[in-house]
Amino acid sequence: MTVYHFVGIKGSGMSALAQVLHNMNMEVQGSDYEKHFFTQIALEEAGIKILPFSEENIKPGMTIIAGNAFPDTHPEIVRAMELGLPVIRYHKFLGDFLKNFTSVAITGAHGKTSTTGLLAHVMGTAKPTSFLIGDGTGKGVLDSNYFVFEACEYRRHFLSYYPDYAIMTNIDFDHPDYFANIEDVFEAFQTMALQVNKGIIACGDDEQLPKIQAKVPVIFYGFGEGNDFQAKNVKVSEDGTAFDVYVRNNYFDTFKIPTFGKHSVLNALGVIALCQYEDLDPTAVKEGLMTFGGVKRRFSEKKIGNQIVIDDYAHHPTEITATIDSARQKYQDREIVAVFQPHTFTRTQTFLDNFAASLNLADSVYLCDIFGSAREHQGKLSIEDLQAKIPGASLISEETADVLQKHKNSVILFMGAGDIQKFQVAYEQSLKVNKID
Repeated sequence: MTVYHFVGIKGSGMSALAQVLHNMNMEVQGSDYEKHFFTQIALEEAGIKILPFSEENIKPGMTIIAGNAFPDTHPEIVRAMELGLPVIRYHKFLGDFLKNFTSVAITGAHGKTSTTGLLAHVMGTAKPTSFLIGDGTGKGVLDSNYFVFEACEYRRHFLSYYPDYAIMTNIDFDHPDYFANIEDVFEAFQTMALQVNKGIIACGDDEQLPKIQAKVPVIFYGFGEGNDFQAKNVKVSEDGTAFDVYVRNNYFDTFKIPTFGKHSVLNALGVIALCQYEDLDPTAVKEGLMTFGGVKRRFSEKKIGNQIVIDDYAHHPTEITATIDSARQKYQDREIVAVFQPHTFTRTQTFLDNFAASLNLADSVYLCDIFGSAREHQGKLSIEDLQAKIPGASLISEETADVLQKHKNSVILFMGAGDIQKFQVAYEQSLKVNKID
C-alpha cells in the first residue's frame, strides 16, 4: 500500500486532507515543526503519525504531499526527489482527488470556513459527504456522493480546482500583500467561475458577484429583490434566527438556524440553494441547519462567571463588523467588548480607517500589538496608529489582560488571525488567580 507522507502536516488544509485520506483507509503520516498547533489534536486522536522534520522520514515507495509553505529546497523534498518519488503540492493533489466526487467549492473573501462547515453538516444529514474545512477539520466518508471543500483565493490557490459547483459568498479586497486592488481580486474569482462545471451559487447582495460571467447557471441568493433565493421575514429569538425562503418570488419554506447575524442567514441561504438545486430532502436540510455545532475559531463561546468570552478568527473589517453584529443580536442587553489583534502590517496599513470604523461598533475596545508576518517589513506603523483613530481604545498585553474583569455582565470578543488566543488564556488565568469562575 502506498504511504502518503505530508510535509507540513500541521497546516490547516494539510491536516484536514490527511484526516480525509486516513478515513478512507489510506496509510498516512507526516512531519512538521515540533511546536504545538491546534490542528495536530485531530491528527493525534486519529492515530496519524507526526514526525519532526528529517530527511530520514522519506522512504522508497512513498507519495509526498507538500505544503505550500515549504520550498523545493526543503530537506525532505530534496530527499524525495533524489529517490525519484512523486512530490505533489497540496492544491494539485486535492484538485485531482476531487474528480472522484460531486465536488462543491466554497469560496469568498469572508465566510468560507463557516459556510463549508455548515454545508458539509447539512449535506451529510441527507447523503454520504466527505469534507475538508480550513479550520483543520477533514473527514473522508467511504462511498461519498459529495466532497465539500474550502477553496481559498489567496495567491489564486483556488485555480487548482475544477469543481462541479461553487458557492461564492462575496468578493472583497483582502490579502494586500498579494492582490493589488479589488479589480485584481475580482479577476481571480472570474477565472475561478469559468472553471466550474455544473453551477454557481452566488450572493446577489454582494457588490461584485452579480458581474461574474460563467458558462454554467448562476443562482443568486440574498435579502434583496431579484435574487433567485430570497430570505424574508427574519425573526431573532433567544435560540436562533428564523426566516422564510422565497424561490423566484414564490414561498418555498421556513428555516431556522441556531446562530445570529445577517451573514449567518446568508450562509444558510447559500446552503439551502445548493441543496435544493441538488434535490436533497428538505426535511434533512432543515434538521442539518438546526443541529450544526459550528466550526473552530468562529464565534466559539464559553460562559465564565458573569461574562461571555468568545474566540473568533475575524481579521478583516468586514468580519469584525459581522462578529460584533452577531454578538449584539444574541446578547442584546450586554456590553460588547472587542479585544483585537491586527494580523500583518500590510493589512493593518491598508485598512486602518476601516478597522477603526468596524471596532467603533463595540462599546469598549482593547488593542494588542500587531501580529506581523515573516514575509513583510514593519515600517513605521504601530498599534498606536490604530488606537489614535478609535476614541477611548486601550492597549492590552498578556500582563494587563486582567483589566477586562471590570466589564461585568459583558461579552468579550477576542478577535484575530495571529496568536490572539494567548491573550484569552492570560485573561482566563487571571480569573482563576482571583477566584472568578
